[in-house]
Amino acid sequence: MTHNHRDERLALPSNRNLPSLTRAVLAEFVGTFILVAVGSGSVAQSQSTNGQKGDYFTINWGWFLGCTMGILVSAKASGGHLNPAVTMALTVAKDFPWKRLPVYWFAQYLGALVASGTVLGIYFEAIIEKKDGGEFRINFNSSEPEPGSAAIFANYPAPYSSVLTGLMEEVLSTMIFMLVICVVTNSKYSKVPTFLQPLYIGLSLLAMGVAYGSNGGYALNPARDLAPRLVTYFGGWGPRVFSFRDYNWFWIFLVGPHVGALLGVAIFYSVLLDGAPIGSDSDDSQLPVVDYQYALDHLPDEKSNVFKVTRRQSHEEYVRCNIVAPM
Repeated sequence: MTHNHRDERLALPSNRNLPSLTRAVLAEFVGTFILVAVGSGSVAQSQSTNGQKGDYFTINWGWFLGCTMGILVSAKASGGHLNPAVTMALTVAKDFPWKRLPVYWFAQYLGALVASGTVLGIYFEAIIEKKDGGEFRINFNSSEPEPGSAAIFANYPAPYSSVLTGLMEEVLSTMIFMLVICVVTNSKYSKVPTFLQPLYIGLSLLAMGVAYGSNGGYALNPARDLAPRLVTYFGGWGPRVFSFRDYNWFWIFLVGPHVGALLGVAIFYSVLLDGAPIGSDSDDSQLPVVDYQYALDHLPDEKSNVFKVTRRQSHEEYVRCNIVAPM
Protein backbone atom coordinates (compact mmCIF):
# COMPACT_ATOMS: atom_id res chain seq x y z
CA MET A 1 0.00 0.00 0.00
CA THR A 2 1.39 3.36 -0.99
CA HIS A 3 0.71 6.67 0.69
CA ASN A 4 -0.02 9.82 -1.25
CA HIS A 5 1.64 12.47 0.92
CA ARG A 6 0.35 15.22 -1.30
CA ASP A 7 -3.25 14.14 -0.80
CA GLU A 8 -2.71 13.87 2.94
CA ARG A 9 -1.34 17.39 3.06
CA LEU A 10 -4.25 18.78 1.08
CA ALA A 11 -6.70 17.00 3.38
CA LEU A 12 -5.48 18.90 6.44
CA PRO A 13 -7.58 21.84 7.66
CA SER A 14 -6.39 25.11 6.18
CA ASN A 15 -6.70 28.67 7.47
CA ARG A 16 -5.48 30.26 4.26
CA ASN A 17 -8.95 31.73 3.69
CA LEU A 18 -9.23 33.07 7.25
CA PRO A 19 -9.27 36.90 7.19
CA SER A 20 -6.05 38.38 8.50
CA LEU A 21 -7.82 40.41 11.17
CA THR A 22 -9.69 37.36 12.43
CA ARG A 23 -6.43 35.43 12.63
CA ALA A 24 -4.78 38.29 14.51
CA VAL A 25 -7.62 38.57 17.02
CA LEU A 26 -7.60 34.82 17.66
CA ALA A 27 -3.83 34.92 18.11
CA GLU A 28 -4.11 37.71 20.67
CA PHE A 29 -6.75 35.71 22.52
CA VAL A 30 -4.61 32.56 22.57
CA GLY A 31 -1.41 34.42 23.51
CA THR A 32 -3.06 36.32 26.36
CA PHE A 33 -4.70 33.11 27.56
CA ILE A 34 -1.28 31.44 27.78
CA LEU A 35 0.21 34.45 29.59
CA VAL A 36 -2.45 34.53 32.31
CA ALA A 37 -3.01 30.77 32.56
CA VAL A 38 0.66 30.10 33.25
CA GLY A 39 1.24 33.20 35.40
CA SER A 40 -1.85 32.90 37.58
CA GLY A 41 -1.41 29.15 37.68
CA SER A 42 2.03 29.58 39.24
CA VAL A 43 0.53 31.87 41.91
CA ALA A 44 -2.29 29.41 42.60
CA GLN A 45 0.12 26.51 43.01
CA SER A 46 2.27 28.47 45.44
CA GLN A 47 -0.54 29.83 47.59
CA SER A 48 -2.70 26.71 47.64
CA THR A 49 0.21 24.62 48.94
CA ASN A 50 1.38 27.26 51.45
CA GLY A 51 4.69 27.57 49.63
CA GLN A 52 5.50 23.87 49.59
CA LYS A 53 5.28 23.65 45.79
CA GLY A 54 6.09 27.19 44.85
CA ASP A 55 7.29 30.52 46.18
CA TYR A 56 7.92 34.08 45.01
CA PHE A 57 10.76 32.81 42.83
CA THR A 58 8.56 30.34 40.97
CA ILE A 59 5.80 32.94 40.62
CA ASN A 60 8.16 35.35 38.86
CA TRP A 61 9.35 32.55 36.60
CA GLY A 62 5.77 31.56 35.90
CA TRP A 63 4.95 35.04 34.58
CA PHE A 64 8.21 35.13 32.64
CA LEU A 65 7.48 31.80 30.95
CA GLY A 66 3.84 32.68 30.33
CA CYS A 67 4.83 35.96 28.69
CA THR A 68 7.55 34.37 26.56
CA MET A 69 5.36 31.48 25.38
CA GLY A 70 2.36 33.73 24.74
CA ILE A 71 4.38 36.08 22.52
CA LEU A 72 6.11 33.17 20.79
CA VAL A 73 2.78 31.60 19.88
CA SER A 74 1.04 34.77 18.70
CA ALA A 75 3.76 37.03 17.31
CA LYS A 76 3.64 35.89 13.69
CA ALA A 77 -0.13 36.29 13.40
CA SER A 78 -0.81 39.36 15.53
CA GLY A 79 2.45 40.92 16.67
CA GLY A 80 2.11 39.34 20.12
CA HIS A 81 0.94 42.38 22.07
CA LEU A 82 -1.07 40.50 24.75
CA ASN A 83 -1.43 43.78 26.61
CA PRO A 84 -3.90 46.66 26.08
CA ALA A 85 -1.32 49.18 27.29
CA VAL A 86 1.24 47.97 24.74
CA THR A 87 -1.34 48.12 21.95
CA MET A 88 -2.38 51.64 22.96
CA ALA A 89 1.22 52.86 23.10
CA LEU A 90 2.07 51.43 19.68
CA THR A 91 -1.10 52.99 18.29
CA VAL A 92 -0.21 56.42 19.65
CA ALA A 93 3.27 56.00 18.18
CA LYS A 94 1.60 55.25 14.80
CA ASP A 95 3.14 51.80 14.74
CA PHE A 96 -0.28 50.19 14.85
CA PRO A 97 -3.58 51.12 13.14
CA TRP A 98 -6.25 52.75 15.31
CA LYS A 99 -9.02 50.71 13.69
CA ARG A 100 -7.56 47.52 15.14
CA LEU A 101 -7.23 48.82 18.68
CA PRO A 102 -10.77 47.90 19.89
CA VAL A 103 -10.68 44.33 18.57
CA TYR A 104 -7.21 43.72 19.99
CA TRP A 105 -8.39 44.99 23.37
CA PHE A 106 -11.44 42.73 23.20
CA ALA A 107 -9.29 39.68 22.42
CA GLN A 108 -6.78 40.49 25.19
CA TYR A 109 -9.37 41.03 27.91
CA LEU A 110 -11.33 37.97 26.82
CA GLY A 111 -8.22 35.80 26.79
CA ALA A 112 -7.30 36.92 30.31
CA LEU A 113 -10.89 36.37 31.47
CA VAL A 114 -11.08 32.81 30.13
CA ALA A 115 -7.62 31.98 31.48
CA SER A 116 -8.52 33.22 34.97
CA GLY A 117 -11.71 31.21 34.94
CA THR A 118 -9.71 28.17 33.89
CA VAL A 119 -7.25 28.60 36.77
CA LEU A 120 -10.11 29.04 39.23
CA GLY A 121 -11.74 25.87 37.94
CA ILE A 122 -8.56 23.81 38.10
CA TYR A 123 -7.56 25.01 41.57
CA PHE A 124 -11.07 25.38 42.99
CA GLU A 125 -10.74 22.51 45.44
CA ALA A 126 -7.31 23.57 46.63
CA ILE A 127 -8.16 27.26 46.92
CA ILE A 128 -11.65 27.15 48.38
CA GLU A 129 -12.31 23.81 50.03
CA LYS A 130 -8.86 23.06 51.43
CA LYS A 131 -7.21 26.41 52.08
CA ASP A 132 -10.17 28.70 52.85
CA GLY A 133 -12.48 26.27 54.57
CA GLY A 134 -15.15 26.43 51.88
CA GLU A 135 -15.31 30.23 51.84
CA PHE A 136 -14.23 32.92 49.42
CA ARG A 137 -12.03 34.84 51.81
CA ILE A 138 -11.26 38.53 51.95
CA ASN A 139 -10.77 39.43 55.61
CA PHE A 140 -11.95 42.86 56.75
CA ASN A 141 -12.09 41.99 60.43
CA SER A 142 -8.40 42.53 61.16
CA SER A 143 -6.72 45.89 61.58
CA GLU A 144 -5.43 45.60 58.01
CA PRO A 145 -7.64 43.99 55.35
CA GLU A 146 -6.26 40.80 53.84
CA PRO A 147 -7.12 39.75 50.28
CA GLY A 148 -6.75 36.06 51.03
CA SER A 149 -7.07 33.76 48.05
CA ALA A 150 -8.32 36.61 45.85
CA ALA A 151 -4.67 37.64 45.57
CA ILE A 152 -4.07 34.59 43.40
CA PHE A 153 -5.79 36.36 40.54
CA ALA A 154 -5.33 40.13 40.97
CA ASN A 155 -2.88 42.46 42.67
CA TYR A 156 -3.33 43.65 46.24
CA PRO A 157 -1.03 45.83 48.37
CA ALA A 158 1.28 44.88 51.17
CA PRO A 159 0.04 46.35 54.50
CA TYR A 160 2.64 49.12 54.37
CA SER A 161 2.14 50.14 50.71
CA SER A 162 0.48 53.46 49.92
CA VAL A 163 -1.50 54.29 46.79
CA LEU A 164 1.28 56.61 45.63
CA THR A 165 3.86 53.84 45.98
CA GLY A 166 1.69 51.41 44.08
CA LEU A 167 1.03 53.86 41.25
CA MET A 168 4.66 54.97 40.90
CA GLU A 169 5.82 51.37 40.91
CA GLU A 170 3.37 50.35 38.18
CA VAL A 171 4.18 53.35 35.97
CA LEU A 172 7.94 52.84 36.34
CA SER A 173 7.80 49.09 35.72
CA THR A 174 5.60 49.40 32.64
CA MET A 175 7.72 52.23 31.25
CA ILE A 176 10.85 50.06 31.41
CA PHE A 177 8.94 47.06 30.05
CA MET A 178 7.62 49.08 27.10
CA LEU A 179 11.03 50.57 26.43
CA VAL A 180 12.53 47.10 26.12
CA ILE A 181 9.74 46.07 23.74
CA CYS A 182 10.48 49.04 21.50
CA VAL A 183 14.22 48.38 21.56
CA VAL A 184 14.13 44.68 20.72
CA THR A 185 11.41 44.92 18.03
CA ASN A 186 12.72 47.97 16.17
CA SER A 187 15.24 46.95 13.52
CA LYS A 188 16.50 50.54 13.18
CA TYR A 189 17.73 50.46 16.76
CA SER A 190 18.73 46.86 17.39
CA LYS A 191 19.24 43.70 15.40
CA VAL A 192 17.67 41.23 17.81
CA PRO A 193 16.59 38.15 15.82
CA THR A 194 12.86 37.65 15.68
CA PHE A 195 12.99 34.30 17.43
CA LEU A 196 14.80 35.85 20.42
CA GLN A 197 12.46 38.80 20.89
CA PRO A 198 9.92 36.90 23.05
CA LEU A 199 12.75 35.81 25.34
CA TYR A 200 14.06 39.34 25.87
CA ILE A 201 10.56 40.71 26.50
CA GLY A 202 9.85 37.89 28.95
CA LEU A 203 13.12 38.55 30.75
CA SER A 204 12.20 42.22 31.15
CA LEU A 205 8.96 41.15 32.84
CA LEU A 206 10.94 38.84 35.10
CA ALA A 207 13.27 41.71 36.00
CA MET A 208 10.34 43.93 37.02
CA GLY A 209 8.97 41.17 39.24
CA VAL A 210 12.34 40.64 40.90
CA ALA A 211 12.79 44.38 41.50
CA TYR A 212 9.30 45.70 42.24
CA GLY A 213 6.90 42.89 43.03
CA SER A 214 6.71 42.96 46.82
CA ASN A 215 4.90 46.26 47.47
CA GLY A 216 1.69 45.57 45.61
CA GLY A 217 2.30 43.07 42.87
CA TYR A 218 3.16 43.94 39.30
CA ALA A 219 0.64 43.82 36.49
CA LEU A 220 2.18 45.97 33.74
CA ASN A 221 -0.95 44.91 31.89
CA PRO A 222 -4.54 46.08 32.53
CA ALA A 223 -6.02 42.86 31.13
CA ARG A 224 -3.90 40.74 33.43
CA ASP A 225 -5.45 42.44 36.50
CA LEU A 226 -8.96 43.61 35.57
CA ALA A 227 -10.11 40.40 33.89
CA PRO A 228 -9.02 38.14 36.78
CA ARG A 229 -10.56 40.61 39.23
CA LEU A 230 -13.86 40.30 37.39
CA VAL A 231 -13.59 36.51 37.60
CA THR A 232 -13.21 36.73 41.37
CA TYR A 233 -16.08 39.25 41.53
CA PHE A 234 -18.48 36.86 39.81
CA GLY A 235 -16.78 33.74 41.15
CA GLY A 236 -17.68 34.23 44.79
CA TRP A 237 -15.52 36.97 46.30
CA GLY A 238 -18.02 39.67 45.36
CA PRO A 239 -17.60 43.47 45.31
CA ARG A 240 -14.86 43.35 47.95
CA VAL A 241 -12.32 42.77 45.17
CA PHE A 242 -13.01 46.34 44.03
CA SER A 243 -13.89 47.96 47.37
CA PHE A 244 -10.62 46.83 48.95
CA ARG A 245 -9.10 49.92 50.61
CA ASP A 246 -12.28 51.90 49.87
CA TYR A 247 -12.03 51.46 46.10
CA ASN A 248 -8.64 53.14 46.17
CA TRP A 249 -6.41 50.39 44.83
CA PHE A 250 -7.76 48.44 41.84
CA TRP A 251 -7.65 51.46 39.52
CA ILE A 252 -3.85 51.63 39.81
CA PHE A 253 -3.50 48.66 37.47
CA LEU A 254 -5.74 50.30 34.88
CA VAL A 255 -4.11 53.72 34.88
CA GLY A 256 -0.49 52.86 35.69
CA PRO A 257 0.26 50.53 32.76
CA HIS A 258 -1.19 52.92 30.18
CA VAL A 259 0.76 55.87 31.52
CA GLY A 260 3.96 53.84 31.78
CA ALA A 261 3.65 52.39 28.27
CA LEU A 262 3.11 55.84 26.78
CA LEU A 263 6.16 57.13 28.62
CA GLY A 264 8.16 54.19 27.30
CA VAL A 265 7.40 54.83 23.64
CA ALA A 266 7.90 58.56 24.13
CA ILE A 267 11.40 58.00 25.56
CA PHE A 268 12.26 55.54 22.82
CA TYR A 269 11.24 57.74 19.90
CA SER A 270 12.25 61.11 21.30
CA VAL A 271 15.51 60.15 23.02
CA LEU A 272 16.89 56.82 21.84
CA LEU A 273 15.87 56.57 18.18
CA ASP A 274 18.00 59.43 16.84
CA GLY A 275 15.58 61.98 18.20
CA ALA A 276 12.93 61.08 15.63
CA PRO A 277 9.45 62.30 16.60
CA ILE A 278 6.82 59.72 17.33
CA GLY A 279 5.36 58.30 14.17
CA SER A 280 7.52 60.35 11.81
CA ASP A 281 9.23 57.32 10.31
CA SER A 282 7.71 54.36 12.07
CA ASP A 283 9.42 51.05 11.69
CA ASP A 284 7.47 48.19 10.16
CA SER A 285 8.95 45.70 12.60
CA GLN A 286 6.37 46.88 15.13
CA LEU A 287 3.54 45.89 12.79
CA PRO A 288 2.17 42.38 12.93
CA VAL A 289 2.64 40.15 9.94
CA VAL A 290 -1.07 40.32 9.16
CA ASP A 291 -0.80 44.02 8.33
CA TYR A 292 1.12 43.31 5.16
CA GLN A 293 -1.03 43.56 2.05
CA TYR A 294 0.00 40.99 -0.51
CA ALA A 295 -0.44 41.72 -4.21
CA LEU A 296 0.18 39.13 -6.87
CA ASP A 297 2.46 40.75 -9.39
CA HIS A 298 2.55 37.88 -11.84
CA LEU A 299 1.58 34.27 -11.99
CA PRO A 300 4.54 31.97 -11.51
CA ASP A 301 5.55 29.88 -14.47
CA GLU A 302 7.21 26.53 -14.31
CA LYS A 303 10.62 28.08 -13.63
CA SER A 304 9.55 30.74 -11.17
CA ASN A 305 7.60 30.69 -7.96
CA VAL A 306 8.56 34.17 -6.77
CA PHE A 307 5.80 36.56 -5.81
CA LYS A 308 6.08 40.30 -5.43
CA VAL A 309 4.95 41.47 -2.01
CA THR A 310 3.77 45.02 -1.41
CA ARG A 311 3.70 46.10 2.21
CA ARG A 312 1.38 48.73 3.67
CA GLN A 313 3.95 51.52 3.57
CA SER A 314 4.94 50.92 -0.06
CA HIS A 315 8.02 48.89 0.69
CA GLU A 316 8.53 45.97 -1.64
CA GLU A 317 10.23 42.68 -1.16
CA TYR A 318 10.11 39.28 -2.73
CA VAL A 319 9.20 36.01 -1.08
CA ARG A 320 9.42 32.48 -2.35
CA CYS A 321 6.23 30.44 -2.14
CA ASN A 322 5.54 26.76 -2.68
CA ILE A 323 2.68 26.40 -5.13
CA VAL A 324 0.36 23.43 -4.86
CA ALA A 325 -1.78 23.00 -7.95
CA PRO A 326 -5.49 22.45 -7.26
CA MET A 327 -6.70 18.91 -7.70
